[in-house]
Amino acid sequence: MFDAHVHIIDPRFPVVENHGYLPEPFTIADYRARTEGFGVDGGAVVTASYQGTDQNYLKAALAELGPSWVGVTQMEPDATDESILELDRAGVRALRFNLRRSATDVKLLTKQALRAYELAGWHAEFYVDATLLLSLEPVFAKLPAVCIDHLGMSTRGLPYLLDLVDRGVRVKATGFGRTTIENVGDVLRKIHAVNPEALMFGTDLPGSRSRRVFQDSDIDIVADAVGDDFDAVMGGNARAWYRCDAPGGAC
Repeated sequence: MFDAHVHIIDPRFPVVENHGYLPEPFTIADYRARTEGFGVDGGAVVTASYQGTDQNYLKAALAELGPSWVGVTQMEPDATDESILELDRAGVRALRFNLRRSATDVKLLTKQALRAYELAGWHAEFYVDATLLLSLEPVFAKLPAVCIDHLGMSTRGLPYLLDLVDRGVRVKATGFGRTTIENVGDVLRKIHAVNPEALMFGTDLPGSRSRRVFQDSDIDIVADAVGDDFDAVMGGNARAWYRCDAPGGAC
């Protein structure tokens, strides 16, 4: 398994209260204990809203996890080119835009995402409800590589999400208990039917603020939905997307 969406909350590093919320610690040791037996051999550590633009926790996590793991970060719009390249050397491979927890200037977002792609080949990840996807079309039309978190959070914008998938956008099969989707399996099947390479599974551990955190049975939902492409959704698709398909799984 390549776990495409994990949050590491290391108490050695500060977190920022967001909408009145502060998470409990969730360390690499906690993550390894929870996923023991799953065969996790890589993944993506994703910066959450409460971690702001602090890069120290992310660099420390990637150093401890090893070369088969990548980072997904948030950065200030005026971050320097060298800071992007430094993070790339540390294993960061994507820039995240959390549109559910903070206001975002669309022009600045587009400029920052394009710069990160041109400098380091980073794709852009969006935590956004699918109902807003159509309004982001001017952004998506300009970005060469895009990923949508948590199945787009709802089915209300599913037709447009499927259109994006048809155009090469990837979708994380994550946070099933975070969404308002009643039939996750049905949404997985529809996305998979449009592009078998689009779906990338992740646990979304520790599931901060989620109505229901990851359960082992979530893997069964994926298996039932994608059939013979189960291994690709559980690992191969994400390894290719995050450029971790080199010999030995190094990213």
